[in-house]
Amino acid sequence: MRTRIYLDYNATAPARAESRKAVAQALELHGNPSSVHEEGRRVRALVETSRGKVASLVGADPKNVIFTSGGTEANVTALSPLNVNPDAPGGVVCFMSEIEHPSVLASGRFAPDAVRLVGATSDGIIDVAALEREIDAHDGPFMVSVMAANNETGALQPVARIAGIVRAHGGILHCDGVQAAGKVPLDIAGLGAHMLSLSAHKIGGPHGAGALVLGEGMARLPSPLLVGGGQELRARSGTENITGIAGFGAAAESAARGLENMAELAALRDRLEADIAARAPDAVFFPKGAPRLPNTANFAVPGMKAETIVIALDLAGIAVSAGASCSSGKVEQSHVLVAMGAPEDVARGAIRVSLGWDTGEEEIDAFIEAWSDIYGKFETQRAAA
Repeated sequence: MRTRIYLDYNATAPARAESRKAVAQALELHGNPSSVHEEGRRVRALVETSRGKVASLVGADPKNVIFTSGGTEANVTALSPLNVNPDAPGGVVCFMSEIEHPSVLASGRFAPDAVRLVGATSDGIIDVAALEREIDAHDGPFMVSVMAANNETGALQPVARIAGIVRAHGGILHCDGVQAAGKVPLDIAGLGAHMLSLSAHKIGGPHGAGALVLGEGMARLPSPLLVGGGQELRARSGTENITGIAGFGAAAESAARGLENMAELAALRDRLEADIAARAPDAVFFPKGAPRLPNTANFAVPGMKAETIVIALDLAGIAVSAGASCSSGKVEQSHVLVAMGAPEDVARGAIRVSLGWDTGEEEIDAFIEAWSDIYGKFETQRAAA
Protein backbone atom coordinates (compact mmCIF):
# COMPACT_ATOMS: atom_id res chain seq x y z
CA MET A 1 0.00 0.00 0.00
CA ARG A 2 1.39 3.38 -0.99
CA THR A 3 2.20 5.92 1.67
CA ARG A 4 -0.08 8.92 1.54
CA ILE A 5 1.08 12.47 2.21
CA TYR A 6 -1.06 14.59 4.49
CA LEU A 7 -0.89 18.36 3.93
CA ASP A 8 -4.20 19.42 5.49
CA TYR A 9 -3.22 20.17 9.09
CA ASN A 10 -5.47 23.25 9.22
CA ALA A 11 -8.51 21.02 8.69
CA THR A 12 -7.47 18.42 11.25
CA ALA A 13 -4.03 17.60 12.54
CA PRO A 14 -3.06 13.93 12.90
CA ALA A 15 -3.28 12.72 16.48
CA ARG A 16 0.02 13.13 18.31
CA ALA A 17 1.54 10.06 19.92
CA GLU A 18 1.30 11.72 23.34
CA SER A 19 -2.40 12.37 22.81
CA ARG A 20 -3.17 8.82 21.71
CA LYS A 21 -1.37 7.50 24.78
CA ALA A 22 -3.29 9.84 27.08
CA VAL A 23 -6.60 8.79 25.56
CA ALA A 24 -5.76 5.11 26.02
CA GLN A 25 -4.81 5.67 29.66
CA ALA A 26 -8.01 7.64 30.30
CA LEU A 27 -10.07 4.74 28.98
CA GLU A 28 -8.73 2.65 31.86
CA LEU A 29 -10.49 4.94 34.34
CA HIS A 30 -14.18 4.54 35.07
CA GLY A 31 -15.22 7.14 37.62
CA ASN A 32 -17.43 10.18 37.14
CA PRO A 33 -15.39 13.35 37.79
CA SER A 34 -18.26 14.76 39.84
CA SER A 35 -18.29 11.78 42.20
CA VAL A 36 -16.61 12.11 45.58
CA HIS A 37 -15.34 8.52 45.84
CA GLU A 38 -11.80 7.49 44.93
CA GLU A 39 -12.66 6.53 41.35
CA GLY A 40 -14.28 9.91 40.79
CA ARG A 41 -11.37 11.76 42.37
CA ARG A 42 -8.92 10.03 40.03
CA VAL A 43 -10.85 11.15 37.00
CA ARG A 44 -11.25 14.65 38.43
CA ALA A 45 -7.49 14.83 38.91
CA LEU A 46 -6.98 13.88 35.26
CA VAL A 47 -9.39 16.60 34.13
CA GLU A 48 -7.68 19.24 36.27
CA THR A 49 -4.19 18.21 35.12
CA SER A 50 -5.33 18.51 31.51
CA ARG A 51 -6.96 21.86 32.28
CA GLY A 52 -3.62 23.13 33.48
CA LYS A 53 -1.85 21.97 30.32
CA VAL A 54 -4.39 23.70 28.07
CA ALA A 55 -4.17 26.84 30.17
CA SER A 56 -0.38 26.84 29.91
CA LEU A 57 -0.53 26.79 26.09
CA VAL A 58 -2.20 30.22 26.11
CA GLY A 59 -0.85 31.72 29.34
CA ALA A 60 -4.15 31.43 31.18
CA ASP A 61 -5.19 30.61 34.72
CA PRO A 62 -6.41 26.98 34.78
CA LYS A 63 -9.55 27.98 36.66
CA ASN A 64 -10.53 30.06 33.61
CA VAL A 65 -10.54 27.13 31.17
CA ILE A 66 -14.01 25.81 30.33
CA PHE A 67 -14.00 22.56 28.38
CA THR A 68 -16.41 22.26 25.44
CA SER A 69 -17.07 19.84 22.60
CA GLY A 70 -14.83 21.83 20.26
CA GLY A 71 -14.11 25.22 18.73
CA THR A 72 -17.61 25.71 17.36
CA GLU A 73 -19.25 25.23 20.74
CA ALA A 74 -16.68 27.54 22.32
CA ASN A 75 -17.46 30.22 19.73
CA VAL A 76 -21.21 29.90 20.11
CA THR A 77 -20.91 29.97 23.90
CA ALA A 78 -18.91 33.19 23.67
CA LEU A 79 -21.15 34.88 21.11
CA SER A 80 -24.10 35.82 23.26
CA PRO A 81 -25.44 39.27 24.18
CA LEU A 82 -25.92 37.87 27.68
CA ASN A 83 -22.13 37.79 28.02
CA VAL A 84 -22.02 41.56 27.55
CA ASN A 85 -25.14 42.75 29.34
CA PRO A 86 -27.33 40.12 31.01
CA ASP A 87 -29.81 42.79 32.11
CA ALA A 88 -30.53 44.22 28.66
CA PRO A 89 -29.25 41.75 26.05
CA GLY A 90 -31.58 43.14 23.40
CA GLY A 91 -29.49 46.28 23.01
CA VAL A 92 -26.14 44.56 22.49
CA VAL A 93 -24.51 44.34 19.04
CA CYS A 94 -21.65 42.20 17.81
CA PHE A 95 -18.99 43.36 15.35
CA MET A 96 -17.11 40.76 13.32
CA SER A 97 -15.12 40.65 10.11
CA GLU A 98 -16.26 39.10 6.83
CA ILE A 99 -13.33 36.65 6.95
CA GLU A 100 -14.31 34.89 10.18
CA HIS A 101 -14.90 31.16 10.44
CA PRO A 102 -18.48 30.08 9.58
CA SER A 103 -19.13 29.18 13.23
CA VAL A 104 -18.59 32.86 14.08
CA LEU A 105 -20.37 34.26 11.02
CA ALA A 106 -23.42 32.23 12.04
CA SER A 107 -23.58 34.80 14.89
CA GLY A 108 -24.00 32.47 17.82
CA ARG A 109 -26.92 33.70 19.88
CA PHE A 110 -27.01 37.21 18.42
CA ALA A 111 -30.03 38.08 16.31
CA PRO A 112 -29.14 38.79 12.66
CA ASP A 113 -30.02 42.48 13.01
CA ALA A 114 -27.61 42.79 15.95
CA VAL A 115 -24.58 41.73 13.90
CA ARG A 116 -22.34 44.27 12.14
CA LEU A 117 -19.96 42.93 9.50
CA VAL A 118 -16.66 44.70 8.86
CA GLY A 119 -14.65 44.31 5.66
CA ALA A 120 -11.10 43.10 5.15
CA THR A 121 -8.08 44.41 3.28
CA SER A 122 -6.63 42.76 0.17
CA ASP A 123 -4.03 41.19 2.49
CA GLY A 124 -6.73 39.35 4.41
CA ILE A 125 -6.62 41.53 7.52
CA ILE A 126 -9.70 42.92 9.18
CA ASP A 127 -10.13 46.61 8.34
CA VAL A 128 -9.27 47.98 11.77
CA ALA A 129 -9.96 51.60 10.81
CA ALA A 130 -13.45 50.66 9.63
CA LEU A 131 -14.05 48.65 12.80
CA GLU A 132 -13.03 51.61 14.94
CA ARG A 133 -15.37 53.90 13.02
CA GLU A 134 -18.24 51.46 13.56
CA ILE A 135 -17.50 51.24 17.28
CA ASP A 136 -17.23 55.03 17.58
CA ALA A 137 -20.60 55.44 15.88
CA HIS A 138 -22.29 52.85 18.10
CA ASP A 139 -23.97 54.03 21.28
CA GLY A 140 -24.45 51.09 23.60
CA PRO A 141 -22.95 47.81 24.80
CA PHE A 142 -21.14 45.68 22.24
CA MET A 143 -18.90 42.71 21.57
CA VAL A 144 -16.21 42.18 18.92
CA SER A 145 -15.24 38.75 17.64
CA VAL A 146 -12.03 38.41 15.64
CA MET A 147 -9.90 35.37 14.84
CA ALA A 148 -6.23 35.21 15.77
CA ALA A 149 -5.33 33.64 12.42
CA ASN A 150 -7.40 32.94 9.34
CA ASN A 151 -7.98 29.26 8.68
CA GLU A 152 -7.72 29.62 4.88
CA THR A 153 -4.90 32.10 4.29
CA GLY A 154 -3.12 31.91 7.64
CA ALA A 155 -3.16 35.71 7.89
CA LEU A 156 -2.52 36.83 11.48
CA GLN A 157 -4.99 39.39 12.75
CA PRO A 158 -4.04 42.43 14.89
CA VAL A 159 -5.91 41.18 17.93
CA ALA A 160 -3.96 43.18 20.53
CA ARG A 161 -4.53 46.41 18.60
CA ILE A 162 -8.25 45.65 18.34
CA ALA A 163 -8.35 44.79 22.04
CA GLY A 164 -7.07 48.26 22.87
CA ILE A 165 -9.91 49.82 20.90
CA VAL A 166 -12.55 47.50 22.33
CA ARG A 167 -11.48 47.95 25.94
CA ALA A 168 -11.21 51.73 25.56
CA HIS A 169 -14.87 51.76 24.53
CA GLY A 170 -16.00 49.38 27.27
CA GLY A 171 -16.70 46.41 25.01
CA ILE A 172 -16.02 42.68 25.22
CA LEU A 173 -13.55 40.98 22.88
CA HIS A 174 -13.82 37.35 21.83
CA CYS A 175 -10.94 35.82 19.91
CA ASP A 176 -11.21 32.63 17.87
CA GLY A 177 -7.76 31.18 18.49
CA VAL A 178 -8.46 27.77 16.97
CA GLN A 179 -6.07 28.02 14.01
CA ALA A 180 -3.31 29.96 15.76
CA ALA A 181 -2.87 27.73 18.80
CA GLY A 182 0.21 25.57 18.58
CA LYS A 183 1.49 27.36 15.47
CA VAL A 184 2.35 30.76 16.90
CA PRO A 185 2.75 31.79 20.56
CA LEU A 186 -0.61 32.74 22.08
CA ASP A 187 -0.96 34.59 25.36
CA ILE A 188 -4.47 35.59 26.32
CA ALA A 189 -3.27 38.53 28.42
CA GLY A 190 -1.03 39.75 25.60
CA LEU A 191 -3.91 39.47 23.15
CA GLY A 192 -6.15 41.42 25.49
CA ALA A 193 -9.09 39.12 24.80
CA HIS A 194 -11.88 38.56 27.29
CA MET A 195 -12.57 35.11 25.79
CA LEU A 196 -10.48 32.79 23.62
CA SER A 197 -11.69 29.69 21.75
CA LEU A 198 -9.53 26.57 21.25
CA SER A 199 -9.98 23.17 19.59
CA ALA A 200 -8.15 19.93 20.37
CA HIS A 201 -8.09 18.35 16.92
CA LYS A 202 -6.32 21.35 15.37
CA ILE A 203 -3.26 20.73 17.54
CA GLY A 204 -3.08 16.95 17.36
CA GLY A 205 -5.65 16.07 19.98
CA PRO A 206 -8.92 14.14 19.58
CA HIS A 207 -12.01 15.37 17.81
CA GLY A 208 -14.87 16.50 20.03
CA ALA A 209 -12.89 18.49 22.59
CA GLY A 210 -12.25 22.20 22.87
CA ALA A 211 -12.22 25.03 25.34
CA LEU A 212 -13.39 28.56 25.98
CA VAL A 213 -10.71 30.35 27.97
CA LEU A 214 -11.56 33.45 30.01
CA GLY A 215 -9.21 36.41 30.20
CA GLU A 216 -8.70 39.44 32.38
CA GLY A 217 -11.71 41.70 32.70
CA MET A 218 -14.33 39.03 32.03
CA ALA A 219 -16.49 39.94 34.98
CA ARG A 220 -18.89 37.02 34.73
CA LEU A 221 -18.96 33.44 33.55
CA PRO A 222 -20.31 33.07 30.03
CA SER A 223 -23.99 32.29 29.63
CA PRO A 224 -24.15 28.49 29.18
CA LEU A 225 -25.51 26.74 26.13
CA LEU A 226 -26.00 23.52 28.08
CA VAL A 227 -27.61 23.62 31.52
CA GLY A 228 -28.38 20.97 34.08
CA GLY A 229 -25.65 19.50 36.25
CA GLY A 230 -23.59 22.66 36.49
CA GLN A 231 -20.26 21.16 35.43
CA GLU A 232 -17.37 23.33 34.18
CA LEU A 233 -17.96 26.20 36.60
CA ARG A 234 -21.68 26.03 35.73
CA ALA A 235 -20.75 27.34 32.29
CA ARG A 236 -21.15 24.00 30.45
CA SER A 237 -23.29 21.26 31.95
CA GLY A 238 -22.85 17.60 31.12
CA THR A 239 -20.36 14.98 32.27
CA GLU A 240 -16.97 15.93 30.88
CA ASN A 241 -15.51 14.13 27.85
CA ILE A 242 -12.74 12.52 29.86
CA THR A 243 -10.85 10.85 27.04
CA GLY A 244 -11.10 13.92 24.82
CA ILE A 245 -9.91 16.22 27.60
CA ALA A 246 -7.00 13.93 28.44
CA GLY A 247 -5.92 13.87 24.80
CA PHE A 248 -6.42 17.62 24.53
CA GLY A 249 -4.15 18.27 27.50
CA ALA A 250 -1.40 16.01 26.15
CA ALA A 251 -1.64 17.62 22.71
CA ALA A 252 -1.47 21.11 24.21
CA GLU A 253 1.68 20.21 26.12
CA SER A 254 3.29 18.75 22.99
CA ALA A 255 2.19 21.68 20.82
CA ALA A 256 3.78 24.14 23.24
CA ARG A 257 7.11 22.33 22.92
CA GLY A 258 6.78 22.27 19.13
CA LEU A 259 6.57 26.04 18.79
CA GLU A 260 10.36 26.19 18.62
CA ASN A 261 10.26 24.29 15.30
CA MET A 262 7.95 26.68 13.47
CA ALA A 263 10.78 28.51 11.69
CA GLU A 264 11.75 25.26 9.98
CA LEU A 265 8.14 24.73 8.92
CA ALA A 266 7.97 28.25 7.50
CA ALA A 267 11.09 27.55 5.45
CA LEU A 268 9.44 24.47 3.93
CA ARG A 269 6.31 26.50 3.17
CA ASP A 270 8.39 29.22 1.52
CA ARG A 271 10.20 26.69 -0.64
CA LEU A 272 6.91 25.20 -1.75
CA GLU A 273 5.63 28.62 -2.79
CA ALA A 274 8.87 29.52 -4.57
CA ASP A 275 8.74 26.30 -6.59
CA ILE A 276 5.11 26.89 -7.54
CA ALA A 277 5.86 30.47 -8.59
CA ALA A 278 8.78 29.30 -10.73
CA ARG A 279 6.59 26.79 -12.54
CA ALA A 280 3.48 28.94 -12.78
CA PRO A 281 4.30 32.68 -13.10
CA ASP A 282 0.58 33.51 -13.12
CA ALA A 283 -0.03 31.88 -9.73
CA VAL A 284 -1.61 34.17 -7.14
CA PHE A 285 -0.68 33.73 -3.46
CA PHE A 286 -2.71 34.77 -0.43
CA PRO A 287 -2.04 36.84 1.54
CA LYS A 288 0.42 38.96 -0.38
CA GLY A 289 2.12 40.94 2.36
CA ALA A 290 0.57 40.21 5.74
CA PRO A 291 2.21 38.15 8.49
CA ARG A 292 0.76 34.65 8.60
CA LEU A 293 0.96 31.23 10.13
CA PRO A 294 4.25 29.48 9.36
CA ASN A 295 2.57 26.35 8.03
CA THR A 296 -0.02 27.72 5.59
CA ALA A 297 0.13 28.29 1.84
CA ASN A 298 -2.94 29.39 -0.13
CA PHE A 299 -2.69 29.96 -3.87
CA ALA A 300 -4.54 29.76 -7.17
CA VAL A 301 -3.84 29.80 -10.87
CA PRO A 302 -6.55 31.66 -12.81
CA GLY A 303 -8.64 29.17 -14.73
CA MET A 304 -7.66 26.11 -12.71
CA LYS A 305 -10.52 24.65 -10.66
CA ALA A 306 -9.85 23.87 -7.01
CA GLU A 307 -12.06 20.80 -7.04
CA THR A 308 -10.14 19.35 -9.98
CA ILE A 309 -6.80 19.96 -8.28
CA VAL A 310 -7.87 18.51 -4.93
CA ILE A 311 -9.24 15.35 -6.56
CA ALA A 312 -6.18 14.91 -8.77
CA LEU A 313 -3.83 15.34 -5.81
CA ASP A 314 -5.91 12.89 -3.79
CA LEU A 315 -5.53 10.32 -6.56
CA ALA A 316 -1.79 10.99 -6.42
CA GLY A 317 -1.84 10.21 -2.70
CA ILE A 318 -1.70 13.78 -1.39
CA ALA A 319 -4.34 15.41 0.83
CA VAL A 320 -4.93 19.17 0.65
CA SER A 321 -8.02 21.37 0.89
CA ALA A 322 -9.79 23.73 -1.42
CA GLY A 323 -10.01 27.32 -0.24
CA ALA A 324 -13.39 26.59 1.29
CA SER A 325 -15.48 23.47 1.74
CA CYS A 326 -18.93 23.18 3.24
CA SER A 327 -20.07 20.38 5.52
CA SER A 328 -21.12 18.18 2.59
CA GLY A 329 -17.63 18.32 1.11
CA LYS A 330 -18.73 20.32 -1.92
CA VAL A 331 -16.15 22.89 -2.98
CA GLU A 332 -17.51 26.41 -2.90
CA GLN A 333 -16.13 29.84 -3.60
CA SER A 334 -14.06 31.06 -0.68
CA HIS A 335 -15.86 33.77 1.28
CA VAL A 336 -12.48 34.82 2.66
CA LEU A 337 -10.92 35.46 -0.75
CA VAL A 338 -14.09 37.21 -1.93
CA ALA A 339 -13.86 39.53 1.08
CA MET A 340 -10.24 40.20 0.10
CA GLY A 341 -11.37 41.28 -3.37
CA ALA A 342 -10.06 38.28 -5.32
CA PRO A 343 -11.58 37.77 -8.80
CA GLU A 344 -14.15 34.98 -9.02
CA ASP A 345 -12.00 32.65 -11.14
CA VAL A 346 -9.20 32.99 -8.60
CA ALA A 347 -11.43 32.64 -5.53
CA ARG A 348 -12.93 29.44 -6.95
CA GLY A 349 -9.55 27.97 -7.79
CA ALA A 350 -7.60 28.46 -4.57
CA ILE A 351 -6.18 25.49 -2.70
CA ARG A 352 -4.77 25.47 0.80
CA VAL A 353 -1.66 23.48 1.67
CA SER A 354 -1.09 23.29 5.42
CA LEU A 355 2.00 21.63 6.87
CA GLY A 356 2.67 20.07 10.25
CA TRP A 357 5.19 18.39 12.49
CA ASP A 358 5.51 15.33 10.24
CA THR A 359 6.12 17.37 7.07
CA GLY A 360 9.62 17.25 5.60
CA GLU A 361 11.49 17.92 2.38
CA GLU A 362 10.28 14.67 0.80
CA GLU A 363 6.64 15.62 1.28
CA ILE A 364 7.22 19.02 -0.32
CA ASP A 365 9.05 17.42 -3.24
CA ALA A 366 6.19 14.99 -3.80
CA PHE A 367 3.62 17.76 -3.71
CA ILE A 368 5.56 19.91 -6.19
CA GLU A 369 5.93 16.96 -8.56
CA ALA A 370 2.24 16.05 -8.43
CA TRP A 371 1.02 19.63 -8.69
CA SER A 372 3.38 20.37 -11.58
CA ASP A 373 1.95 17.41 -13.49
CA ILE A 374 -1.58 18.74 -12.97
CA TYR A 375 -0.52 22.23 -14.00
CA GLY A 376 1.25 20.89 -17.08
CA LYS A 377 -1.95 19.22 -18.29
CA PHE A 378 -3.87 22.42 -17.64
CA GLU A 379 -1.33 24.42 -19.66
CA THR A 380 -1.63 21.97 -22.55
CA GLN A 381 -5.43 22.26 -22.54
CA ARG A 382 -5.26 26.04 -22.28
CA ALA A 383 -2.87 26.26 -25.23
CA ALA A 384 -5.12 24.06 -27.34
CA ALA A 385 -8.25 26.04 -26.55
